[in-house]
Amino acid sequence: MSAEDRRSLHAFRDYVVKTLDPTYILSHMAPWFKDDEVQHIQAEKNNKGTMEAASLFLKFLLERQEEGWFRGFLDALGHAGYSGLYEAIETWDFQKIESLEEYRSLLKRLQPEFKTTVNPKDILPEISQCLISQECEEIIQVCSNKGLMAGAEKMVECLLRSDKENWPKTLKLALEMEESKFSELWIVDKDAKNVEPKVLEDDEMETSDIQIFYKEESECQNLSQSSSPPSAASPTCRPLKPRNYQLELTLPAKEGKNTLICAPTGCGKTLVSLLICEHHLKKFPQERKGKVVFFAIQLPLYEQQKSIFSDYFEKLGYKVAGISGVTAETVSVEQIVENNDIIILTPQILVNSLRNGTLPSLSVFTLMIFDECHNTGKNHPYNMIMFNYIDQKLGGSSDPLPQVIGLTASVGTGDAKNTKEAMEYICKLCASLDTAVIATVKDNLEELEEVAYKPQKFFRKVESRTTDRFKCIISQLMRETESLAKSIFDELGTVTLENVSQIQNRSFGTQKYEQWIVSVQKACMVVQLPDKDEESRICKALYLYTSHLRKYNDALMINEHARMKDALDYLKDFFADVRSAGFDETEQDLTRRFEEKLKELESVSMDLSNENPKLKDLSFILQEEYHLNPESRTILFVKTRALVDALKKWIEENSELSFLNPGILTGRGKTNQNTGMTLPAQKCALDAFRTDGDKKILIATSVADEGIDIAECNLVILYEYVGNVIRMIQTRGRGRAKGSKCFLLTSNADVIEKEKINIYKENMMNESILRLQTWNEAVFKEKILQIQMQEKFIRDSQAKVEPVPDKENKKLLCRKCKGFACYTADIRVVEDCHYAVVGDAFRKCYVSKLHPKPKTYGHFEKKAKIFCARENCCHDWGIHVKYKTFEIPVIKIESFVVEDIATGAQKLYAKWRDFPIEKIPFDATEMS
Repeated sequence: MSAEDRRSLHAFRDYVVKTLDPTYILSHMAPWFKDDEVQHIQAEKNNKGTMEAASLFLKFLLERQEEGWFRGFLDALGHAGYSGLYEAIETWDFQKIESLEEYRSLLKRLQPEFKTTVNPKDILPEISQCLISQECEEIIQVCSNKGLMAGAEKMVECLLRSDKENWPKTLKLALEMEESKFSELWIVDKDAKNVEPKVLEDDEMETSDIQIFYKEESECQNLSQSSSPPSAASPTCRPLKPRNYQLELTLPAKEGKNTLICAPTGCGKTLVSLLICEHHLKKFPQERKGKVVFFAIQLPLYEQQKSIFSDYFEKLGYKVAGISGVTAETVSVEQIVENNDIIILTPQILVNSLRNGTLPSLSVFTLMIFDECHNTGKNHPYNMIMFNYIDQKLGGSSDPLPQVIGLTASVGTGDAKNTKEAMEYICKLCASLDTAVIATVKDNLEELEEVAYKPQKFFRKVESRTTDRFKCIISQLMRETESLAKSIFDELGTVTLENVSQIQNRSFGTQKYEQWIVSVQKACMVVQLPDKDEESRICKALYLYTSHLRKYNDALMINEHARMKDALDYLKDFFADVRSAGFDETEQDLTRRFEEKLKELESVSMDLSNENPKLKDLSFILQEEYHLNPESRTILFVKTRALVDALKKWIEENSELSFLNPGILTGRGKTNQNTGMTLPAQKCALDAFRTDGDKKILIATSVADEGIDIAECNLVILYEYVGNVIRMIQTRGRGRAKGSKCFLLTSNADVIEKEKINIYKENMMNESILRLQTWNEAVFKEKILQIQMQEKFIRDSQAKVEPVPDKENKKLLCRKCKGFACYTADIRVVEDCHYAVVGDAFRKCYVSKLHPKPKTYGHFEKKAKIFCARENCCHDWGIHVKYKTFEIPVIKIESFVVEDIATGAQKLYAKWRDFPIEKIPFDATEMS
């Protein structure tokens, strides 16, 4: 331990205090601390907090005179898991920890929303690598003893101390995997559209933007004519003899034509794709094999289709593999494509591989199958893939293009108002997919209708409460909370938040009000005040107020469609969680206001005269239908998860309906801590509905019309639930049994009108398809070609204009000490995204140290880190790599200041893409 190390530790003590919980390392430092000092530090943490304990720990540590205490401290950090702090102290470079400060500030702001929307147990397995093992145990303990909200607070506290450079991105990935609503607020990459290729010095995991798109089920139980019950179906079920209508759908594709296959939900389009795929592979001679890629939009469907294809084709001697966003980091796309006959992909994988050159073109495939192909539009990955295809087609490439097959239950009609416009919309979809044939069932309609029954549709207008005291009381509490929020807006003075103060004209208990809350919370993220403590206080208060407003808004929506009692229970559970967590002054004030009204709310909710008339109608329909057919199987669709829970309780507590023994099915996304089903839980719920005869009704959100296999049912009830024409066709397709019925219950005449418009659009879509099928194929191909040329012209004209490279030579100065490093004329670009400095002069400006995490990426071997060589600087400049046979330094622009030689003007750049440097490619001959 040198005197300089002691001085450095004292100089950087603030970083250590913010990061370290000393109680986690004291057991490793027993030789240097007395028992009373250990107890003193522990007491300081219990009485004053972790930072105060860390400060006391450092005070004792810096007083040590014994030999080896500094090495012992570093070893203790390593043993406890403080890898980031260990590295920073060892190199006396805290830049990585400093770079986390903006995320800490953001998380502090968002803490009120985090603790009310995130279930810490769900994301802990994903982010545990960013925490100390003892912290993970403590989070689980707090969740068990004090509840999820307190556990979420503990998680925030631990993340704010995390020394792991990648914790913001890891948190983002975990939130997205759980489809948490909080992920909308947790923005890591502020310019997601311009993500740079992965650079060597970045050890973080790169993740693509995730987009959620509408999806239908894989219809595994409909793959064959097997008469086995639905319960016998499984993701790996083996198709048996295809039906005649399924063979009819395969005919154009078997002739090698690019085909859009449109057939109803539940008719077995997966088997159709297997038959096309098998025929395609068999037609190739042994020396020239075919290669098929099948695209599945979402992960559960990807897993299911991968399993089905593997089970079917591996028995025939074909190799099947898959790559999704989860596995992309650990496998080679190039090798998977090279070594297999059939590849199942989530489409973004192929988009990325074409963009970065991993795959040279789509010509590596001979057949591409797009499931849910109606999504091929705008910036969907399907469209990105087809842009490549169409560019290759129109560019006159001699390389062969793969055959294209699209599968959908509904092509949709877009904004079309008549058949002519609908035909144009469908032509554009066909042009996007380069499909000149639309295959539908014509010759075997009777057989199809035996399988895909079209239920009768009934509309029922129901009445709402004429007076609603519960709504009046909650609305008054919301107005009071809004006033408190408005006082915060007033404190901001000249700082304006777009859309924030426009509270008026937003009805309580609506989706529109929810959207306003989201806009306020997003606006809070970019508020900047000179006083950072004041900025944090104001933003935290705004998040608290809007989080409470959201809960009140949810309660009003429950009250509108279910019982007052359920709405009140929802709020009581929320405030109980608030009490068991941090419960600061603002929360205490808001809780007091609610509790002042609690007695009156309980009285109103217990008054039988306030029963919801909508529920009477729903009860009547259920009793009537089960009287007519006691074996009925029902799916009840509702808009929100909170409503799912409320209606389940209502059925269970209703003596006339409890025999239905309801099950529930909701999505995986998290809108609050107590909702959202994991994939195993979803499967369990579906299995129970399929196999348990006592479970006669499944209450579901849109997830049940968005891609999960559901057993046959004969009654579908849409309770204040309506969507677009594609969703309507999918949802109604759930009623597959003969004599099935579909009821729409709503108090809003506009909803009925919208559903009638959807029926009109469905008929218009079917009529448009029939008309297009009468066209001469050559005429249709010419129409598609014209659309493709027009779209390509528009696309090319809107292409982003690349900035003009700055060819003027500039200086790069160390950002920390402003010492000269190199000239831009000495920088060479390696493999498009790595910036190396050539020439002997630069070698004198830096010192190197063996890299703590040496790795190999492609042609690169990361060997050492490089630092500014000036005395007392040692600023991190990048890494030293072995590229093929050359030893070269690779630098990161954020470590430097760029100075104009002529004017002396200086600029900072966060990313190389922001710096319009002339890109001179690396040339091996130059190195000699």
